[in-house]
Amino acid sequence: MLLVKDSLFVSDLHGHPERYRKLFGAISTLRPPAVFLGGDLLPHPMLPAGPGVPGHPDFIEGFLAPGFARLRESMSGAYPRVFLILGNDDPCAVEEAVLAEAERGLWEYAHGRRIVWEAHTVYGYACVPPTPFHLKDWERYDVSRYVDPGCYPPEEGWRSAGAGGGERHPRTIKDDLEMLAGGDDVARAIFLMHAPPYRTALDRAALDGKSVEHAPVDVHVGSIAVRRFIEARQPLLTLHGHVHESARLTSRWKEQIGRTWAFSAAHDGPELALVCFDPEDPARAVRHLL
Repeated sequence: MLLVKDSLFVSDLHGHPERYRKLFGAISTLRPPAVFLGGDLLPHPMLPAGPGVPGHPDFIEGFLAPGFARLRESMSGAYPRVFLILGNDDPCAVEEAVLAEAERGLWEYAHGRRIVWEAHTVYGYACVPPTPFHLKDWERYDVSRYVDPGCYPPEEGWRSAGAGGGERHPRTIKDDLEMLAGGDDVARAIFLMHAPPYRTALDRAALDGKSVEHAPVDVHVGSIAVRRFIEARQPLLTLHGHVHESARLTSRWKEQIGRTWAFSAAHDGPELALVCFDPEDPARAVRHLL
Protein backbone atom coordinates (compact mmCIF):
# COMPACT_ATOMS: atom_id res chain seq x y z
CA MET A 1 0.00 0.00 0.00
CA LEU A 2 1.40 3.38 -1.00
CA LEU A 3 0.77 6.39 1.21
CA VAL A 4 1.01 10.01 0.12
CA LYS A 5 3.60 10.83 2.78
CA ASP A 6 5.95 8.06 1.61
CA SER A 7 9.23 9.04 -0.01
CA LEU A 8 10.58 7.11 -3.01
CA PHE A 9 13.94 5.43 -3.54
CA VAL A 10 15.33 4.01 -6.80
CA SER A 11 18.78 2.90 -7.89
CA ASP A 12 20.64 1.32 -10.80
CA LEU A 13 18.30 2.54 -13.56
CA HIS A 14 21.29 2.49 -15.94
CA GLY A 15 19.78 4.97 -18.38
CA HIS A 16 16.73 2.86 -19.32
CA PRO A 17 14.16 5.44 -20.48
CA GLU A 18 11.17 3.22 -19.66
CA ARG A 19 12.25 2.88 -16.04
CA TYR A 20 12.57 6.64 -15.79
CA ARG A 21 9.15 7.16 -17.35
CA LYS A 22 7.69 4.86 -14.71
CA LEU A 23 9.52 6.83 -12.02
CA PHE A 24 8.27 10.15 -13.37
CA GLY A 25 4.73 8.74 -13.45
CA ALA A 26 5.01 7.54 -9.84
CA ILE A 27 6.30 10.92 -8.69
CA SER A 28 3.50 12.75 -10.49
CA THR A 29 0.82 10.45 -9.07
CA LEU A 30 2.08 9.90 -5.52
CA ARG A 31 3.53 13.38 -4.91
CA PRO A 32 6.16 12.18 -2.43
CA PRO A 33 7.95 14.65 -0.16
CA ALA A 34 11.34 13.36 -1.35
CA VAL A 35 12.90 11.14 -4.01
CA PHE A 36 16.27 9.42 -3.59
CA LEU A 37 18.35 8.24 -6.58
CA GLY A 38 21.08 5.85 -5.47
CA GLY A 39 23.56 5.82 -8.35
CA ASP A 40 24.24 4.01 -11.62
CA LEU A 41 21.73 6.35 -13.20
CA LEU A 42 23.23 6.71 -16.68
CA PRO A 43 23.69 4.39 -19.65
CA HIS A 44 26.72 2.16 -19.34
CA PRO A 45 29.83 4.13 -20.42
CA MET A 46 30.91 1.37 -22.79
CA LEU A 47 27.69 1.41 -24.84
CA PRO A 48 27.88 2.91 -28.35
CA ALA A 49 26.86 6.55 -28.36
CA GLY A 50 25.10 8.62 -30.96
CA PRO A 51 22.09 10.90 -31.43
CA GLY A 52 18.94 9.17 -30.27
CA VAL A 53 20.83 6.24 -28.72
CA PRO A 54 20.30 5.69 -24.96
CA GLY A 55 24.07 5.62 -24.47
CA HIS A 56 24.51 9.15 -25.81
CA PRO A 57 26.75 11.24 -23.50
CA ASP A 58 24.12 13.99 -23.42
CA PHE A 59 21.72 11.72 -21.50
CA ILE A 60 21.55 14.18 -18.62
CA GLU A 61 20.83 17.27 -20.71
CA GLY A 62 18.84 15.40 -23.36
CA PHE A 63 16.64 13.16 -21.23
CA LEU A 64 17.10 13.16 -17.46
CA ALA A 65 17.06 16.89 -16.74
CA PRO A 66 14.17 17.63 -19.16
CA GLY A 67 12.14 14.85 -17.52
CA PHE A 68 12.57 16.33 -14.06
CA ALA A 69 12.03 19.84 -15.42
CA ARG A 70 8.64 18.82 -16.85
CA LEU A 71 7.73 17.29 -13.50
CA ARG A 72 8.67 20.47 -11.65
CA GLU A 73 6.57 22.55 -14.01
CA SER A 74 3.51 20.29 -13.80
CA MET A 75 3.72 19.71 -10.02
CA SER A 76 4.49 23.30 -9.07
CA GLY A 77 4.69 23.55 -5.26
CA ALA A 78 4.28 19.78 -4.87
CA TYR A 79 7.60 19.05 -6.56
CA PRO A 80 9.65 16.86 -4.16
CA ARG A 81 13.15 17.27 -2.83
CA VAL A 82 15.29 15.09 -5.11
CA PHE A 83 18.56 13.72 -3.66
CA LEU A 84 21.01 12.14 -6.08
CA ILE A 85 24.36 10.38 -6.13
CA LEU A 86 26.22 8.71 -8.98
CA GLY A 87 27.43 5.10 -9.00
CA ASN A 88 30.43 3.10 -10.14
CA ASP A 89 29.11 2.82 -13.72
CA ASP A 90 28.51 6.58 -13.97
CA PRO A 91 31.64 8.37 -15.24
CA CYS A 92 32.80 11.26 -13.10
CA ALA A 93 32.99 13.32 -16.30
CA VAL A 94 29.21 13.89 -16.02
CA GLU A 95 29.49 15.39 -12.54
CA GLU A 96 29.75 18.91 -13.96
CA ALA A 97 26.42 18.49 -15.78
CA VAL A 98 24.82 17.04 -12.64
CA LEU A 99 26.01 20.02 -10.61
CA ALA A 100 24.76 22.46 -13.25
CA GLU A 101 21.25 21.01 -13.03
CA ALA A 102 21.49 21.09 -9.24
CA GLU A 103 22.10 24.84 -9.54
CA ARG A 104 18.81 25.06 -11.45
CA GLY A 105 17.07 23.33 -8.55
CA LEU A 106 16.08 20.13 -10.33
CA TRP A 107 17.85 17.97 -7.75
CA GLU A 108 20.39 18.11 -4.92
CA TYR A 109 23.73 16.42 -5.46
CA ALA A 110 24.47 14.54 -2.25
CA HIS A 111 27.83 12.81 -2.76
CA GLY A 112 30.21 13.84 0.04
CA ARG A 113 27.65 16.26 1.45
CA ARG A 114 25.28 16.71 4.36
CA ILE A 115 21.88 18.12 3.43
CA VAL A 116 19.16 19.02 5.91
CA TRP A 117 15.72 17.65 5.02
CA GLU A 118 12.92 18.31 7.47
CA ALA A 119 13.90 16.59 10.75
CA HIS A 120 16.62 14.56 9.06
CA THR A 121 20.06 14.99 7.55
CA VAL A 122 20.84 13.28 4.24
CA TYR A 123 24.42 12.11 3.68
CA GLY A 124 25.54 10.92 0.25
CA TYR A 125 28.38 8.60 -0.73
CA ALA A 126 28.88 7.12 -4.20
CA CYS A 127 32.03 5.00 -3.87
CA VAL A 128 32.27 1.21 -3.84
CA PRO A 129 35.07 -1.26 -3.03
CA PRO A 130 37.29 -2.47 -5.91
CA THR A 131 35.41 -4.36 -8.62
CA PRO A 132 36.31 -6.47 -11.67
CA PHE A 133 35.26 -3.53 -13.85
CA HIS A 134 37.65 -1.10 -15.49
CA LEU A 135 36.04 2.28 -14.75
CA LYS A 136 37.56 3.39 -11.44
CA ASP A 137 36.16 6.91 -10.91
CA TRP A 138 34.07 5.85 -7.90
CA GLU A 139 36.14 3.02 -6.47
CA ARG A 140 38.06 3.11 -3.19
CA TYR A 141 39.87 0.60 -1.08
CA ASP A 142 37.45 -0.61 1.57
CA VAL A 143 39.15 -0.88 4.98
CA SER A 144 42.66 -1.77 3.77
CA ARG A 145 44.56 -2.20 0.51
CA TYR A 146 43.28 -5.74 0.15
CA VAL A 147 41.57 -6.45 -3.19
CA ASP A 148 39.32 -9.48 -3.68
CA PRO A 149 40.38 -12.13 -6.23
CA GLY A 150 39.31 -11.12 -9.71
CA CYS A 151 39.06 -7.40 -8.89
CA TYR A 152 41.35 -4.56 -9.97
CA PRO A 153 42.86 -2.00 -7.56
CA PRO A 154 41.53 1.57 -7.81
CA GLU A 155 44.82 2.75 -9.34
CA GLU A 156 44.37 0.43 -12.29
CA GLY A 157 41.73 0.54 -14.98
CA TRP A 158 40.71 3.87 -16.45
CA ARG A 159 39.23 7.14 -15.29
CA SER A 160 36.99 9.55 -17.14
CA ALA A 161 38.01 13.10 -17.99
CA GLY A 162 36.30 14.48 -14.91
CA ALA A 163 37.97 12.26 -12.32
CA GLY A 164 41.35 13.97 -12.11
CA GLY A 165 44.69 12.53 -11.08
CA GLY A 166 44.39 13.67 -7.46
CA GLU A 167 42.20 10.67 -6.68
CA ARG A 168 44.94 8.13 -7.42
CA HIS A 169 46.08 7.61 -3.84
CA PRO A 170 45.10 4.81 -1.46
CA ARG A 171 41.95 6.24 0.06
CA THR A 172 39.56 3.98 1.91
CA ILE A 173 35.80 3.99 2.24
CA LYS A 174 36.34 3.71 6.00
CA ASP A 175 38.24 7.02 6.06
CA ASP A 176 35.75 8.73 3.76
CA LEU A 177 32.76 7.79 5.91
CA GLU A 178 34.49 8.95 9.07
CA MET A 179 35.21 12.30 7.40
CA LEU A 180 31.67 12.58 6.02
CA ALA A 181 29.87 11.93 9.29
CA GLY A 182 32.48 13.44 11.60
CA GLY A 183 31.21 13.65 15.15
CA ASP A 184 27.59 14.15 14.08
CA ASP A 185 24.73 12.47 15.87
CA VAL A 186 23.33 10.39 13.01
CA ALA A 187 20.44 8.76 14.87
CA ARG A 188 17.99 10.66 12.61
CA ALA A 189 20.15 10.55 9.48
CA ILE A 190 19.53 8.98 6.08
CA PHE A 191 22.63 7.71 4.26
CA LEU A 192 22.34 7.41 0.48
CA MET A 193 25.22 5.04 -0.40
CA HIS A 194 25.69 3.09 -3.61
CA ALA A 195 27.60 0.24 -1.92
CA PRO A 196 25.58 -2.10 0.29
CA PRO A 197 26.87 -3.37 3.64
CA TYR A 198 29.01 -6.49 3.52
CA ARG A 199 27.62 -9.96 4.25
CA THR A 200 23.96 -9.01 4.21
CA ALA A 201 21.00 -9.89 2.02
CA LEU A 202 21.75 -6.71 0.05
CA ASP A 203 25.22 -7.60 -1.29
CA ARG A 204 24.76 -11.21 -2.40
CA ALA A 205 26.18 -11.69 -5.92
CA ALA A 206 25.74 -14.60 -8.32
CA LEU A 207 29.30 -15.85 -7.85
CA ASP A 208 28.64 -19.30 -6.43
CA GLY A 209 31.46 -21.72 -7.16
CA LYS A 210 33.62 -19.09 -8.87
CA SER A 211 37.36 -18.94 -8.31
CA VAL A 212 40.30 -16.96 -9.66
CA GLU A 213 43.60 -18.82 -9.90
CA HIS A 214 42.17 -21.40 -7.47
CA ALA A 215 41.20 -18.71 -4.94
CA PRO A 216 37.47 -18.84 -4.16
CA VAL A 217 35.51 -15.67 -4.89
CA ASP A 218 33.42 -14.22 -2.08
CA VAL A 219 29.71 -14.15 -3.00
CA HIS A 220 29.26 -11.08 -0.79
CA VAL A 221 30.61 -8.04 -2.61
CA GLY A 222 29.47 -5.15 -0.41
CA SER A 223 31.55 -2.87 1.75
CA ILE A 224 32.99 -3.95 5.09
CA ALA A 225 33.47 -0.27 5.95
CA VAL A 226 29.79 0.47 5.30
CA ARG A 227 28.76 -2.49 7.46
CA ARG A 228 31.04 -1.42 10.32
CA PHE A 229 29.90 2.19 10.04
CA ILE A 230 26.26 1.16 10.34
CA GLU A 231 26.99 -1.11 13.30
CA ALA A 232 28.99 1.56 15.13
CA ARG A 233 27.00 4.72 14.33
CA GLN A 234 23.45 3.36 13.89
CA PRO A 235 21.93 5.89 11.48
CA LEU A 236 18.17 5.80 11.10
CA LEU A 237 18.16 4.54 7.52
CA THR A 238 20.62 3.59 4.78
CA LEU A 239 19.75 3.32 1.07
CA HIS A 240 21.82 1.16 -1.30
CA GLY A 241 22.06 -0.30 -4.82
CA HIS A 242 24.96 -1.78 -6.83
CA VAL A 243 24.27 -5.55 -6.56
CA HIS A 244 21.41 -6.13 -9.00
CA GLU A 245 20.70 -9.78 -8.27
CA SER A 246 20.80 -9.65 -4.48
CA ALA A 247 17.04 -9.38 -3.93
CA ARG A 248 16.37 -12.25 -6.34
CA LEU A 249 18.97 -14.51 -4.72
CA THR A 250 18.03 -13.77 -1.11
CA SER A 251 14.33 -12.87 -1.51
CA ARG A 252 15.08 -9.83 0.64
CA TRP A 253 15.63 -6.18 -0.18
CA LYS A 254 15.78 -4.80 3.35
CA GLU A 255 17.68 -5.73 6.47
CA GLN A 256 17.87 -4.40 10.00
CA ILE A 257 21.32 -3.94 11.53
CA GLY A 258 20.82 -3.00 15.15
CA ARG A 259 18.43 -0.04 15.05
CA THR A 260 19.29 0.82 11.44
CA TRP A 261 17.10 -0.20 8.51
CA ALA A 262 19.02 -0.79 5.26
CA PHE A 263 17.15 -0.90 1.93
CA SER A 264 18.27 -1.85 -1.57
CA ALA A 265 16.55 -0.72 -4.78
CA ALA A 266 18.86 -2.71 -7.08
CA HIS A 267 17.03 -5.10 -9.41
CA ASP A 268 18.12 -7.39 -12.23
CA GLY A 269 14.83 -7.57 -14.09
CA PRO A 270 13.32 -5.20 -16.66
CA GLU A 271 11.00 -3.55 -14.15
CA LEU A 272 11.54 -0.42 -12.08
CA ALA A 273 12.14 -1.38 -8.43
CA LEU A 274 10.48 1.35 -6.39
CA VAL A 275 11.02 1.45 -2.62
CA CYS A 276 8.42 3.52 -0.77
CA PHE A 277 9.19 4.48 2.81
CA ASP A 278 8.33 6.85 5.62
CA PRO A 279 11.48 7.76 7.58
CA GLU A 280 9.32 8.05 10.70
CA ASP A 281 8.35 4.37 10.31
CA PRO A 282 11.00 2.64 8.14
CA ALA A 283 9.90 -0.86 9.17
CA ARG A 284 6.73 -0.33 7.12
CA ALA A 285 8.62 0.26 3.86
CA VAL A 286 7.43 -1.57 0.75
CA ARG A 287 9.05 -2.41 -2.60
CA HIS A 288 7.11 -2.51 -5.85
CA LEU A 289 8.22 -3.76 -9.26
CA LEU A 290 6.59 -1.57 -11.92
